[in-house]
Amino acid sequence: MTQIPTVKGRLTVTKIGYIALQSNKHHFLFLFVLLIGVFSASSQEDQIKPLPIKAVRDTLTAPLMTASDLNDSISNNGTSKDTLEAKESVLLDKIRYKAKDYVKLSQIDQKIYLYNEAEIYYQDTELKAGIIVMDYIKNEVYAGRLKDSLGNYSQLPFFKQGSQEVRPDSIRFNFDTQKALIWNSRTEQQAGLGTLGSDAMKVYAEITKKENDSVYFLNEGKLTTSADTINPDYYIRIRKAKFVPKKKVIAGFSNLYIADVPTPIALPFAYFPLTVGRTAGLMMPTFGNDPDRGYFLQNGGYYFPFGDYADLTLTGDFYSNGSYGLRTQSVYAKRYKYRGNLNFNYQNLVTSQKGFADYSRSTLYNIQISHSQDTKASPNSRFSASVNLGSSQYFQNSLLQRDLPLTQTNNLSSSISYSKTFPEYPSVNMSLTATHSQNTSANAAADNISMTLPTFQASVERIFPFAKREGIKKGVIQNVNLQYDVNGQNRLTTNDEDFLTSRMFDNSQVGVRHRIPVSTNFKIAKFFSLSMGGNYEDIWTMETYERRFEPGEDGAKGTVVVDTINGFDRFNKYNFGASLGTTIYGTFNFGEDKKIQAIRHVMRPSISYGYAPSFEQFYDEYLNSDTGEVVQYTRFQGTLNGAPSLGKSNSIGFSLANTFEAKVKDRDSTKLEPKKIPLLSNLNLSTAYNIEADSLRLSPLSINGGTTILEKKMNINFSAALDPYAIDNNGSRINVWNKDNGGSLFRLTRANMNIGYSINSDTFGKKKSDDDEKEGEEDEYDYVAASGGRTDDLFGKADDFYDNQRYQKDEAKNGDVENPYYGTEIPWDFRLAYSATYSNPARQNEFSSHSLMFSGNLQLSPRWKIGGSSGFDFKNQGFTLTQLRFERDLKSFTMRFNWTPFGQYERWYFFIGIKSSVLKDLKWENRSQPPRR
Repeated sequence: MTQIPTVKGRLTVTKIGYIALQSNKHHFLFLFVLLIGVFSASSQEDQIKPLPIKAVRDTLTAPLMTASDLNDSISNNGTSKDTLEAKESVLLDKIRYKAKDYVKLSQIDQKIYLYNEAEIYYQDTELKAGIIVMDYIKNEVYAGRLKDSLGNYSQLPFFKQGSQEVRPDSIRFNFDTQKALIWNSRTEQQAGLGTLGSDAMKVYAEITKKENDSVYFLNEGKLTTSADTINPDYYIRIRKAKFVPKKKVIAGFSNLYIADVPTPIALPFAYFPLTVGRTAGLMMPTFGNDPDRGYFLQNGGYYFPFGDYADLTLTGDFYSNGSYGLRTQSVYAKRYKYRGNLNFNYQNLVTSQKGFADYSRSTLYNIQISHSQDTKASPNSRFSASVNLGSSQYFQNSLLQRDLPLTQTNNLSSSISYSKTFPEYPSVNMSLTATHSQNTSANAAADNISMTLPTFQASVERIFPFAKREGIKKGVIQNVNLQYDVNGQNRLTTNDEDFLTSRMFDNSQVGVRHRIPVSTNFKIAKFFSLSMGGNYEDIWTMETYERRFEPGEDGAKGTVVVDTINGFDRFNKYNFGASLGTTIYGTFNFGEDKKIQAIRHVMRPSISYGYAPSFEQFYDEYLNSDTGEVVQYTRFQGTLNGAPSLGKSNSIGFSLANTFEAKVKDRDSTKLEPKKIPLLSNLNLSTAYNIEADSLRLSPLSINGGTTILEKKMNINFSAALDPYAIDNNGSRINVWNKDNGGSLFRLTRANMNIGYSINSDTFGKKKSDDDEKEGEEDEYDYVAASGGRTDDLFGKADDFYDNQRYQKDEAKNGDVENPYYGTEIPWDFRLAYSATYSNPARQNEFSSHSLMFSGNLQLSPRWKIGGSSGFDFKNQGFTLTQLRFERDLKSFTMRFNWTPFGQYERWYFFIGIKSSVLKDLKWENRSQPPRR
């Protein structure tokens, strides 16, 4: 006997059996075993609600079960002889079935009736329904619903074959042909990446004909991604269609219905891809109008997947005045190996029309490359890349709405590096790096791009020649150690016009620096730590600069001529130093009954000494015939690694590092231990005294510090410079104390302060654990961050509504928006950033920069969210980039409106579209586009 899985629900009498059918001329062998058992189960069965589709009345009727019927079902085969020739069965396996109320075998009808929670299993086919009738002559089953006395239907059929599931009102299925006729069928198909619930396509049909395992024909069907299966807020009505599960739906005339109201959005025929995972296909463009460039098609293109590890997206824009843009994006990843992406953006901008005074044409481009390698892939070698380069004005003049936050970016930087470690003792680390830094501000210097192509670095680990490799080093001798490192660079500076051309190498400089530091450290009087050592450097260069004075003609002033000498040259230099430091702890106790129980102060004072001799052997002279002055110079002046010093350096340095923290009574009365809070995380003071200088021996006092307050919600960092010397009328320092010149003890020459503050609705609620905060975090590609922009929204959010995956993830993160207790907890967040830089080296008494920026978001209701970001520039007396954001969740749709009300980038942007990526091309966008500068 075959074992049958346990049926969910409460059972009283269960009949289990199977039927084996054989064809042998005119004989059928029926074997039916009846087992009666009593047991109970307490699990709850999911309820399936009927669909709002035109119902087709069930044609199945459950026969009443009498005692005679039960006797007939287990009696002999009867007296009448079957005169029909039996149809040959193609059943390949046993059919298992069961029901809750009864199972009746009728030899007259040649059918088996199963009533209430009926189930049939055959190979990979599973059928459950309120009533099932099985015709063992035709090898067909009929399944339908149960109707109670009030006219309500229950126990709708559930049909599953392989991984395909259908929930109809009734079904007719043939085991031999595997064909089926289904009334009011409904199935769910994962599409796209198949990871988000809103990407599931629901397929409904009044009548469905199952041709085989892979082809279904639909009549009067509906397609939707709505989560509401009873009353979907939208659907696409299809009259006739061919449905291939997990692949596609090919339909005839189709049109969009919203709230059961037909819309004029219709197609004579339609194709709906249902492939799970990545598939190649067209990307539909967005249509719009630009006041300067005319009508446009934007973000149209094609998507190419390359296996499981890479893809390529080609998109472009076209404007009726001749402007166009091209973009390529490729993302690749292999788990435990590497991941990265490559982006290339190109725009040809045409303003106005030829022949007009305001006509102009310009080309812009931007290249972004990112590559990271998993540390497990190769522990001793690593390749990484982070590239962001292109036209300096690309983001300021970009035609894409998503680039709005990047208009405030004034620097592009790149780095490509390969590193290799040789772990054998002594280990050697080597790296080859190419870097790029580009100033994109409008007032940047002509040579605004600096690059190193490449930088070679190598270092040998610290070696202790007078001590064993393992174990603790003690004393002066055992702690003597030395290292070796080398740094070689090919550095160049250029501008936008010469960038990525051969001309950018005209001003390149090559240099190599070898360095051998030797040091030791030991304790003095138990509480003091003394370290001392020396440093030797050998500098190589591939060109030097000779200087000579050329007298002027006819009484004109002469000039200094600089001759570039190509070829290898070198110089060396060395220095010595020592430092003595200690740590002092102080505690001020106020009593355990006080709110502030104690304040702890940690001081780390240190004094250092440095000495470097004069290297005049590398200096030459020329005579200035105009003044009669002999001028000393070195041919290494202006080389990559600088020049040797002329004159001795003999100085003493002083520094003091401070940390302040307090012990306060915890607000939670159940906590027995006091809480530690930082008052000042660090407060550092430093200055130096030059022994060799004839005047101005004391360096300005440098102060910097930082702390976090308000439960680490606010970060404060500051720095300042105090000069003890006065200045003359020309702003130059003079050897007179500022106090003796009628001023204060110190003169404030510069100061800087940065304050960051961030709170949200969870700040005043129950604190989350670290695990809760990390839950759901994943490494995702961020276009704004990869382009050098801020990771927060202080400069606004990108209007990148074309990709809805991010909004689906936000929806999944936020959970159920139908929370009935929503009014008691309204989600919100707020960020603030203040920055001020004061400059006063020559009595300017001005702020070089002074601004306040803020942003916030407020979810007014489960489906309404507003946000904004702005700021004020106190120096230039104007608002920074200001953006207002409005978002409405329309269940299957999302509606957003972004507005920049004033300023250079004044604009608005409206979007409404379906959330699901399967039908994301069903959208409408409208925007304004300001004139570009």
